[in-house]
Amino acid sequence: MPQPPEPNVSQDPSVPQVSDTDSIRGVDDMEAARSWLRARNIQDIECIVPDLAGVARGKMMPTEKFFSGPVMTMPASIFAQTISGDYPDDDERFQHNPTDGDLYFRADYSTLTSVPWESDPTAQLMHDAYTRDGTPVATAPRNVLKRVLQLYHDKGWNPVVAPEIEFYLVRPNNDPDYPLEPPTGRSGRPEVGRQSYSISALNEFDELIDDIYDLSEQQGLEIDTLIHEEGAAQMEINLRHGDPLNLADQVFMFKRTIREAALRHEMYATFMAKPMSNQPGSAMHIHQSVVDIETGRNIFAGQDGEETSDFLAFIAGHQTYLPQATCVMAPFVNSYRRFSRGSTSPVNLFWGYDNRTVGLRVPYSSPEARRLENRVPGSDANPYLAIAASLACGYLGLVEGLKPGAPRTDYASEIQHALPRGLQEAVSLFEDSDKMIEVFGEAFVATYRAIKHEEYETFMSVISPWEREYLLLNV
Repeated sequence: MPQPPEPNVSQDPSVPQVSDTDSIRGVDDMEAARSWLRARNIQDIECIVPDLAGVARGKMMPTEKFFSGPVMTMPASIFAQTISGDYPDDDERFQHNPTDGDLYFRADYSTLTSVPWESDPTAQLMHDAYTRDGTPVATAPRNVLKRVLQLYHDKGWNPVVAPEIEFYLVRPNNDPDYPLEPPTGRSGRPEVGRQSYSISALNEFDELIDDIYDLSEQQGLEIDTLIHEEGAAQMEINLRHGDPLNLADQVFMFKRTIREAALRHEMYATFMAKPMSNQPGSAMHIHQSVVDIETGRNIFAGQDGEETSDFLAFIAGHQTYLPQATCVMAPFVNSYRRFSRGSTSPVNLFWGYDNRTVGLRVPYSSPEARRLENRVPGSDANPYLAIAASLACGYLGLVEGLKPGAPRTDYASEIQHALPRGLQEAVSLFEDSDKMIEVFGEAFVATYRAIKHEEYETFMSVISPWEREYLLLNV
């Protein structure tokens, strides 16, 4: 899993040097960004901030205004908005700016890249949120992940992750009362059966997949593999392992890219955890390992290649604390429909070697690549928060020296164990956890709780087809 150190190409005159201007994605500073944009004749910049749901907020600016104007500001309420666009009622624990004053946003120039689906040359640039006095905003998802990464760095560790994101292609659906349906591929027929790892099913969408690869390459996004998953028109993209913040940025950008590519082909791409009742759910599995900063070694493998006590503690941390962090990895009411018995979705917190029926899988690998795959998060989760929550569970296991249960070697998908079954239960576990408050901070936990309760109340105001079907004339 951990990558070997990169060679120092600057000392080899035979290796051509790449300047910031030549880079597809990322530059060092503002002056390099100015040169990068000028070289590409880019006139507009999308200044992007991910909110708590993973929605892209921000401003579109002309390039000259971006460089000549003051620091970008937006109201504090962008980190207190529900997925439906509402705001929760304030209370004593909800750390909301009562005047909805401005927050300040600084560009992270390492994220600068193009927006290849725009008709005019356009760039996109991620920003981080700060208060007027320069304090990182505790409820901004990128800051939340940085907070967790700092806990690792303080211990002399660097976590390494590799996300896998599942999604469905569906026919355009303009009426939410109608169920989603698979789209028509190049054969003229929609999929009906399940086609896990089918090349022919993947080929049904060749032109779309070509666009995904092309748009990704233009943004410097690194796809490891793309496969057809179990569901009808369900795909999975695996990303190469690396720095958690960089990978969270890539997942965030991939979601935008895949949606845009699908629209080109008159389809929707959805990252709902359970978009169709008769199809499997969509996950965001997170592979994780931890590297010692000083030695560069994976702390999960000893000198003899055997598993270390740190590896077992990392697993145990997930077994112990995942229930308290589930609402971050399964953030919506729909998320919990994915946790169904007899499916490939996890319904427990057992662990095992190469066992896909448990929530925590240890893939077979070399000792240097030893890692834990967390199969609990859904593809609807905010990648910054899901990665932060998963790493937080592992961190707590490491610092507390926890010990896991015995690995499961049998089929375990029918065994319900430990995971909360609904959003309200999950949120209660989160807000009542001293450890989650310690790791994420009181402000984030309070705001997140308030948003999720507001979303649940919005959901409860809608009458479902199931209620009309079974209750209308029977009760």
